[in-house]
Amino acid sequence: MTISGKIFELIKEKGMTQKEFGRRTGIPQSTISDWKGKQLNPASDKILIICDVLEVSPYELLGAAESSKYVIPDHVIVQKDTEEYVLIERYRKLGKDQRERLLGYMEAIRNL
Repeated sequence: MTISGKIFELIKEKGMTQKEFGRRTGIPQSTISDWKGKQLNPASDKILIICDVLEVSPYELLGAAESSKYVIPDHVIVQKDTEEYVLIERYRKLGKDQRERLLGYMEAIRNL
């Protein structure tokens, strides 16, 4: 199976539309359509963001025989001068109820 074929299979498994996939990856819809219509594969610089959005390892996406070689880390490193860092710092200052409420909002937004 081609990489693009695997991507479309994963998009379907995740219950995601191609439009949502494009929005979440920042890849134009026309490029995604080319993958399908012309049986092209994505550029190598897009593989990691695709894996992140589809929640798979590069080994799984690229069809490596032993996907167990790739271990998804249980921690994340975030640069201080980013929006992610600010979000994490603000989250840490919230009380338990506020955190639960925020996580509920985030889940609702994710399901849009």
